[in-house]
Amino acid sequence: MDTNNIDALYKRYLEKNMSPQELEEFRLLILDTGREDMLDERMERHWNELTEDAMVFLPGNKADQLFGRIISQPLPKARKVRLLPRIAIAAAAVGIIALGISLFFTPHKFKAAMEPGNQTLGAPGTNSATLTLSNGRAIRLSDAASGKLAADAGVVISKSPTGQLIYEIKGNSGHGGINKLSTANGETYQVRLPDGSDVWLNAASSLSYAPDLLRDGKRSVQLEGEAYFSITKDQAHPFIVQSKDQQIEVLGTQFNVNAYADEPVVATTLLKGSVSITAGGQKKKIHPGEQAQSSAGRLAVQKVEVDNIIDWKNGDFALNHVEFKTAMRKIARWYDMEVVYDQGVPDNLESGGWISRQQPLSAVLKSIEASGLVKFRVEGRKIYVMQ
Repeated sequence: MDTNNIDALYKRYLEKNMSPQELEEFRLLILDTGREDMLDERMERHWNELTEDAMVFLPGNKADQLFGRIISQPLPKARKVRLLPRIAIAAAAVGIIALGISLFFTPHKFKAAMEPGNQTLGAPGTNSATLTLSNGRAIRLSDAASGKLAADAGVVISKSPTGQLIYEIKGNSGHGGINKLSTANGETYQVRLPDGSDVWLNAASSLSYAPDLLRDGKRSVQLEGEAYFSITKDQAHPFIVQSKDQQIEVLGTQFNVNAYADEPVVATTLLKGSVSITAGGQKKKIHPGEQAQSSAGRLAVQKVEVDNIIDWKNGDFALNHVEFKTAMRKIARWYDMEVVYDQGVPDNLESGGWISRQQPLSAVLKSIEASGLVKFRVEGRKIYVMQ
């Protein structure tokens, strides 16, 4: 293939105007080690023309080689994009996303899944939740108009024009009863507590708290499921998160807690500040980039890739180096599905990749199937998985 043909093919790829035959030709070009210098030069030249959803079929080992070559060169600040840190540069430079299971899919497939007239399976989740007040009144927040919703123990509860639930202390607050904010499968919601702290609830989760947040001189909440916390500093009133058999204490920080009943551990991941965790008589402090895992009275700390943990808050599924069945639980909660595994599906499969949570379920399952890892069959609200 001469240089002019390579230029023309690369330009058509950037414009997302390739036929299936041209796409295959482009894939073979990337796999050709003898043309690496040509490809690198074109990556540099067309850097700013690329988009986040440009993807091609490419084996994972080749993606890693390309990634290594790209990051070995000095990179200007302008090249930063909002993707997984390990693969951000490679994705922006060559329009690929390196997947642990060699999973790659094209923008053409995404377009086909979303075009009118094509059947797509499983709409993504929505911004919705149910607020249950201390008097038992339940408010569906997706149906409620913005403005004041209720007053409870001297605290005014309102819904902002952007859909956020907001608590504000307007007078002499009393402890009153307990409020509960809960999401079903396929729902997510954000609440601003009366101390100014923000909490994002993932699907199938609930947060319980007093309207003024205070209990015994401490700010206190009870979590079931998963939530991301951005806590306002208050030295006089520590913030306590109770979940399963562990307690988290912070003064002001940002962290994620995964405490779903169907997960094997309670995972607390720190982004900023510091967090003290108590479980099973043990107490540990973690630092940014660390995750504490508590299970059966044991507490362990390890380093993690934070962006893979808070992918849901950013509207993504970041599945790189995630256990396949863990990934499928995340997908099932968001699309309100049940996953049924064939006996031949092993427990030690590892998934990979990245895809927006705003894609329909059909796009997510097709992209996973393209890896050859597993096959799916969907009947009603059940996803059957087989090899």
